[in-house]
Parts: sequence; structure tokens; C-alpha cells
Amino acid sequence: MESTAMHNIYDKIFKKILTLSSGSVIRLINGLFETDYPTDSTVTYNWTEFHDDRLRRTLADTILTIGGTDSYHLEAQSSVDDTIIFRVFEYSFGHANRMRMTSDGMFCLRFPEPKIIYLYYQNEVPDLYTLKLDFGSQGTFDYNVPALKFLETTAEELNRKNMVILIPFYLLKLRKSIETARTPENLEALKSLILNDIIGSISKNLEAGNITQNDAQKLRQLTLMLYRHLYAHYEEMEAVNDMTDESLILDIDIIEEKYETKIQKLHELEQQHVKREKQLDEEIRGLANENRKLGESIQGLIKENQQLRDIIEKLRRESD
Repeated sequence: MESTAMHNIYDKIFKKILTLSSGSVIRLINGLFETDYPTDSTVTYNWTEFHDDRLRRTLADTILTIGGTDSYHLEAQSSVDDTIIFRVFEYSFGHANRMRMTSDGMFCLRFPEPKIIYLYYQNEVPDLYTLKLDFGSQGTFDYNVPALKFLETTAEELNRKNMVILIPFYLLKLRKSIETARTPENLEALKSLILNDIIGSISKNLEAGNITQNDAQKLRQLTLMLYRHLYAHYEEMEAVNDMTDESLILDIDIIEEKYETKIQKLHELEQQHVKREKQLDEEIRGLANENRKLGESIQGLIKENQQLRDIIEKLRRESD
């Protein structure tokens, strides 16, 4: 069974993943539910707590609303729980009840689309959970909740479906084998998984514009945090620990350095722009001043010319 501390780590990482850039979160929703929301759609987080009839507090912290209309309930599961279908229904009902609607005198509870994301290998996990709702004489309804067996998903499929923000959990693929034996083969497999599947996928999606620089940095940080809790405590892991720290921490430093360089460059460009605007203002004021003086000179010449005309006219009259 998973420890409470490990459950908390999974929960923390999952929440961090769901609060990455809205574009990457929408890509995840599109991949999980085969939707096609534009990546600039709004993402609303439904963090509201509610209480059931027994006054037990329940936190629906994985329900997202896309575009202000459609809601999705994501439940990450890290251990066996035969009652999970009831919990998903309870959370979804709580959300629907808070968002209750009326139209033309009709009442409506609109449930979010649910999906369970399994983060462990378990043979008896079904692809679809079904909860039969029995309304007596009104009939029955099957409430279906599909499941994603994450560890059976390939890195290629995660990339193809733009679900790369789940990639930190890919470390769990080798958890059982590493727990059983830290053989050279297993350690090499873990190195390859980190470098190729995880870091490689993050870099590939960053280059493709599917995630932001900030997303990439946070995914590497979350990967490192999960790695340290899963593997770093084994005596045989020293070489893998060093490789992981170097690959993830130094990569983060490089990203931060590039980001800071870009910020500095933008700052310099901004300063140059401000300086140029100041120079242009001074030039405009100079031209305006020269234009004023020129105008005054022209007015003076006009006045002198008029005076000369008056003198000529006066001399002409006197000669007559």
C-alpha cells in the first residue's frame, strides 16, 4: 500500500500539473477526452469545498471548466480502491449541484465528464467503471467513468496526444523493477527513461510550442521531486542520482539563464527605445523651435517688404 506521504506527493504533483499554462492544460483535456478546444480557451478551476449530508468535507480539486461551459473531472489514482467510482460520482454530483441550472421551469444537474488516471500497474483495473443508478419506477441509468492506464501508455502516444504534462509520472514505470532489484540493467533502463522518454519529451514539446518555457521548467522540477522520493534513497543509485541531478537541475539552470538573458535583452531594447523616444522628442522640439523662428523671420520680412512698398508708393505720389 502507498504511504500517506507518497499519496501527498502524487496529489501535489498532479495539482501542479493541472495549473500549468492554460494552453498545455487544454491540450491535455483534448488528448484525454478527444475534444478539440482552441488552446486559447479559458480554463476555470473549481476548487470549492462542499459538505455532504454527513457534514463531511469533500474537496473537488480536479474539476476544470473549459470555455466557461464544459467541465471535466480528472481523478489520479495511485493505489487500489474499489470504491473510486462512488467517490467520482460524489465529487461530480457536488459540482453539478453547485452549478444547478433551471430553464423554462425545468431543473438540471449537469455532471462533468469524468476520467480516472491510474498511476500503477494493476491487472484488474477495468477500462470502464459503471455505476448503475436505480430510480425505481423511473428506470435505471448507467453512469460510466473511463479509465486511463497511464503506465501502459507509451511516451510516443503521450506526445502524439499532447499529454506531455503528465510525463513526470512516467518515472513510475520502473518503480517495481527498481524496488525488486537495482541491477545494472535496471539502472540503465531508468537512466534511459529519464533522458529519452521524460527529458526528451519535454524538450520536444517545448521546441514544438506545445508547452511554455515555464511549463518545461516546472515539469523538470516535478520530475526531480518525484525521482528523489522514489529512487534517490537506494544505496546503488548514486550514479543515477548524479546523472538525474545534472540532467534536470543543470537543464533548469540553462533555461533560467536563457530566460534571464531574454529578459535582459528586452530590458536593453526597452531602454534603447526610451532613449530613442527622448532623442526624437528633443529633435521634434528643436525643429518646432526652428520652425517658430523661421516663422518669425518670415513675418519680419513680410513686414519689411510692406514697409518698403509703402515708401515706394509714397515716393511715387510725391513725384507726381
